[in-house]
Amino acid sequence: MRTVTVVGASLAGLYAARTLRAQGFDGRLVIVGDEPHLPYDRPPLSKDFLTGRTGEPQLALTDAEESAEIDAEWLLGVRADGLDTRSRTVVLADGRTVATDGLVIATGAAARRLPGDALRGVHTLRTLEDARALRAELTAGPRRVVVIGGGFIGAETASSCRLLGHDVTVVEAAPLPLVPHLGTNMAAVCAALHRRAGVELVTGAAVAGFRRSGTNPASVAAVELRDGRALPADVVVVGVGAVPNTEWLAGSGLAVRDGVVCDAGCVTALPNVVAVGDVARVDGSRAEHWTSATEQPHAAVANLLAGRTIETAQSLPYFWSDQYGARIQFAGRRQPQDTVRIVEGDLHDGAPADGGFLAVYERDHRATAVLAVDRPRPFTRARRQLALDADRMEPAPR
Repeated sequence: MRTVTVVGASLAGLYAARTLRAQGFDGRLVIVGDEPHLPYDRPPLSKDFLTGRTGEPQLALTDAEESAEIDAEWLLGVRADGLDTRSRTVVLADGRTVATDGLVIATGAAARRLPGDALRGVHTLRTLEDARALRAELTAGPRRVVVIGGGFIGAETASSCRLLGHDVTVVEAAPLPLVPHLGTNMAAVCAALHRRAGVELVTGAAVAGFRRSGTNPASVAAVELRDGRALPADVVVVGVGAVPNTEWLAGSGLAVRDGVVCDAGCVTALPNVVAVGDVARVDGSRAEHWTSATEQPHAAVANLLAGRTIETAQSLPYFWSDQYGARIQFAGRRQPQDTVRIVEGDLHDGAPADGGFLAVYERDHRATAVLAVDRPRPFTRARRQLALDADRMEPAPR
């Protein structure tokens, strides 16, 4: 390959570029990004950046020295608008085209929107621009904040808003936040973290729309629920998931189904096209986690350069979240039928006791996942053992 193009100046895109050079690719490397920034770290946006403890320089994932080593052409602030697989050309929104022999799709995902959320005071939190706008409102004085969605972004944002001294309400459609990830018992523990911090948690509630301010119709005044309730709000944060950025691939012939469809090695139906990170649907599943974005490029690049799948990217799922001063860590593949038990630490009034706890999910007397709150060392040991056990259970490659 003479030219490889990475579409997406993201964490996954940066790791793909690094890996291309590390695995010996010395040809032309082009990196396309729709934001004007070099790759930056997104997890702090809902935490330390929002509270002002971290500035923009600390978000940078690369510097001038590494950029020189990567030796890439950075095309920033321009969106990829199409892919012609026959001519092997990436079409950019400004009319330019990039001819390429190999392609890494790392376009990530965009925040899911709600109808009518274009009012002033209503925010999503996915990009640096999103975080800048939200932080400006939160530092302008006391606010009534309503967070729609009790997932990781919603919970972390609620935590940051509460730390800044705002009145916070979290609206979650499910009976408990994080039930799909943690199961009912452990989701109840996370719900207790909200309540212990003085955050109102409204569960089993669907959002009907937004009420406009009487004095300023362009601004939000309340979040209306389908049961008729209205939650007064000066600031609303919509955290109801993300949609993979695949619209630019329409007409390309690549299979797209909640992400770019790939095999277990991140390879699409075309061996010269791979996908990594939030946009990649790898062997039937899509993972929006930091570790996936950093681990998948190793296999994807090896397969791209080989022209076929020689390596898989199915590592043990892992994620973490910081909420109300607690570090939550989870690893493994939990199923609804799994049981869970606390093996270290304890709960107090339904919330983690001092020192946190370590819990193990089990199925047929075998550990399937581990969860820890403020127990980083025991969690690391348990996660390592879980990965070893999973490797032993995997069939040998043919």
